[in-house]
Amino acid sequence: MSRRVRTIHYGIGSIGSRIARLALERGFEIAGAIDRDQGKVGRDLGEVIGIGKPLGVVVSDDPKMVFSTSDADIVLHSTTSLLRGVRPQIIEAIEAGLNVISTCEELAYPYARHPEIAEEIDVLAKGHGVTVLGTGINPGFIMDTLVIALTAVCQSVDRVQVTRVIDPFRRRLPLQQKVGLGLTPDEFERRREEGSVGHIGLLESMAMTASALGWELDAMEETVDPVIVQTRLRDGSIELDEGKLAGIRQIGRGFKDGKEVITLDLRMYMGAEDYYDHIVIEGRPGIDLTIRDGLPGDMATAAIVVNSIPRVIDAEPGLMTMKDLPLICVANL
Repeated sequence: MSRRVRTIHYGIGSIGSRIARLALERGFEIAGAIDRDQGKVGRDLGEVIGIGKPLGVVVSDDPKMVFSTSDADIVLHSTTSLLRGVRPQIIEAIEAGLNVISTCEELAYPYARHPEIAEEIDVLAKGHGVTVLGTGINPGFIMDTLVIALTAVCQSVDRVQVTRVIDPFRRRLPLQQKVGLGLTPDEFERRREEGSVGHIGLLESMAMTASALGWELDAMEETVDPVIVQTRLRDGSIELDEGKLAGIRQIGRGFKDGKEVITLDLRMYMGAEDYYDHIVIEGRPGIDLTIRDGLPGDMATAAIVVNSIPRVIDAEPGLMTMKDLPLICVANL
């Protein structure tokens, strides 16, 4: 880019810290940092993200103050998955005249669950001349954007199936909690009824893919089922007894003209024999792509957020999704 871009980092958890470290590595200038954790507030961001040196940026719990005094270009936002929860945070950034890239899963394609909030953000962003994007590895890439890009070489597409297998034990604690690692079946059932277990994003990925392909889906459905330990599992410090949850299998299905045309199969459980991302596109020609060992979710999420910065800054104002932007890639600034 022709000038040095200044960033504000909103949410300095595991993913937010990765984003901040990569932004520094890539030459962006960090102008502000926001987090509500009082254990981080008042400390230098360099200390919080573990780079071994101060940055002269103090973590604040006052977004309005940071937005008004930082002279920044864009907010890199990573707080929570639910759009209703982050809506006030996104709106405050927009009203401060700041572009936003967020890892909020429901913001990746908010028209699926929250069309009224999507419309509100789009109108407000256009009115303030800024751009808002929700992205990540899933949703945001592996089960939607990559699929859409692969269809560029197809003359026709009949069906899409994506399978992602990951080991939650090798991921951060919030994901382990999300998949119910170690719960009893009864505890899982209670959490499933509450809607507090499982991944958020399959609905967004299905809707974005269908929209890009010009498909009007009759219906979308999603199931979350437990994967139960059959024989005691042990991996380092974690041991799961027979009958406990090793994780979950979550499937999203999209239907068109009575046929299942999109299947997203997400398997997140300890003890899987293999880890991979597998995309099958039935069409002319058909495509069968496997990424051995799968994409590393946290590292890839930080990368796609930082790599999206130039595209978002150059985009037309409004709410964007990954299918709306020019091709995103790693590039020297």
